[in-house]
Amino acid sequence: MTIEMSTTPSLDELALGPAFTFDELVDALQRHRRRRLRIVELTDLGIQEGLCAVWIMTDTEDLVLHAHSDSALHRQQFVLHELAHIILGHNVEDEAEVPDILLPDIPAEARRRLLRRQDLDTAEEIVAESLADHLAAAIRGATMQSSRYLEIFG
Repeated sequence: MTIEMSTTPSLDELALGPAFTFDELVDALQRHRRRRLRIVELTDLGIQEGLCAVWIMTDTEDLVLHAHSDSALHRQQFVLHELAHIILGHNVEDEAEVPDILLPDIPAEARRRLLRRQDLDTAEEIVAESLADHLAAAIRGATMQSSRYLEIFG
């Protein structure tokens, strides 16, 4: 696995603080990586097949494709998991080439990531999900701070 330190931010380098919004996280990643980050829902991407989202890194941008869910929090968790892979620098460029017979329109690194993510018990997947949970908690914290919830309910 190759990690490009210049494009792999730590949470400290993103300078978000203990609570931040989803948009602030996306903006910080774009600034740090100096590239656009697009997040696109694909209604045909089926959760039942085990694929909730995927991060595709092109020459010019990061693209996170995610499945539809009626729950906004569920959709957000799909995306946060992929953003965690970006933050953690989980590239797969040095792994064996995956043939393009089944997925010819998807870049090779995305095909490798898609096929590897069928095993959700890998260390990379567990760490990414843990970081996604941490990010979700910080986003919830920002929501609580921006509302009067704490003032009213203590």
